[in-house]
Amino acid sequence: MRIVIARCTVNYVGRLTAHLPEAVRVIMVKGDGSVLIHSDGGSYKPLNWMSPPCTIRIEPGVGAGNTGSVWVVENKAGEQLQITVHEIFLETEHDLGFDPGLQKDGVEAHLQALLATHVGILGADWTLIRREYPTAIGPVDLLCRDGAGVTVAVEIKRRGEIDGVEQLTRYLALLNRDPLLAPVHGVFAAQEIKPQARTLAQDRGIRCVVLDYDGLKGTADPSLRLF
Repeated sequence: MRIVIARCTVNYVGRLTAHLPEAVRVIMVKGDGSVLIHSDGGSYKPLNWMSPPCTIRIEPGVGAGNTGSVWVVENKAGEQLQITVHEIFLETEHDLGFDPGLQKDGVEAHLQALLATHVGILGADWTLIRREYPTAIGPVDLLCRDGAGVTVAVEIKRRGEIDGVEQLTRYLALLNRDPLLAPVHGVFAAQEIKPQARTLAQDRGIRCVVLDYDGLKGTADPSLRLF
């Protein structure tokens, strides 16, 4: 990783043109070959960038006011990020090594595993038939049997929206064609369910369940609850 804090002017030439007037910015050259231009504001997004694979060549500045060097960053399509460096305030380079990546807690896979282990929270005497039950249009998160022996398809989302209800509806239509499973009911489970999704689910006879992730993990502190 190479990081340069410099007063620079940036021009992008390609499918469109873009210009960043002279200002102090951060230039990042990452190990994967990407080049990013950041300011001190604008959240996490770069002002401009070039994705790899690309090449970098440094040319002397030309024209009035271009006393510094020009970094020409070019990709395979011939698009260029032209960075005119007027003054460098800081420059450093460091090998960051291997990064294992972001490990998210509370993603749908975790919710699915926890709910499969604690399927009884969906109802008394519920049992799990299978996780990731295969169908012709994709796997059903959980296929269960309720206390009355009825098959239930459970779709799990972190945030429950209309698309998730539509997905479960398609699974139910397919599963109910199987005489060994029919009738198959549906449960839409999520940490948060949008009002529109709840209305659609109820209209289609699908039960909605709001999941308490911390409670499923067993980490919730009852003393912090108001009710």
